[in-house]
Amino acid sequence: MHTPPPFTLDARLARLTRFFPDLDEGPPPPIPTEGERVQAAVSLILRAGPALEVLLIRRAEAEGDPWSGHMALPGGRRDPEDESLLHTAVRETLEETGVRLSETAAPLGRLDPLVPATRRLPPISIFPFVFGVPHGTRARAASGEVDEVLWTPLSHLRSREAAGTVDIPFGDVTRTFPCLRVEERVIWGLTYRILLDFFRRIEAEPPPSPGHSRPSLTR
Repeated sequence: MHTPPPFTLDARLARLTRFFPDLDEGPPPPIPTEGERVQAAVSLILRAGPALEVLLIRRAEAEGDPWSGHMALPGGRRDPEDESLLHTAVRETLEETGVRLSETAAPLGRLDPLVPATRRLPPISIFPFVFGVPHGTRARAASGEVDEVLWTPLSHLRSREAAGTVDIPFGDVTRTFPCLRVEERVIWGLTYRILLDFFRRIEAEPPPSPGHSRPSLTR
């Protein structure tokens, strides 16, 4: 992943690298020992084209999976054989979407790790990595854990039409969370927080609240 990509990096993607810590900045987190918080890595993949797009997946419905059916970024838990969390992100992306980041992507940087905001979810630390891929890059649902993949324009995710809220039942209680909407699909929770961090870095402002407009994202 440290060799130059086999394509000319889109100028819009190249400019984004200044907003993120370098992949080699700071020591890598050690592999957790038994009883420590599980580590996972996800890929925020930006595809060049007439507009920049991000790759999203919809997880398959699965009993016992706390993220069953959720919209998400490609990724998953770190295997003991993974030499780094960057390797985890690359491996899981290939397994879930068929996108070979090791061959077709330029790593742009990383975002801050985050953990679930509720104890209802497993104790896990999630490390997001940002990649740029060229126009024409294809993705598919390559795993039984993935029902759908889609490329979504960043301009839509940052628009007034995308911003909203969603009611999520927790037993006898229903809580309201901020979200982004892509047609009938709802992006909330950890994936929403990762995208929020990404947008805050590149625009120094959060996505709009429902009913408020915003300037368009770099296209």
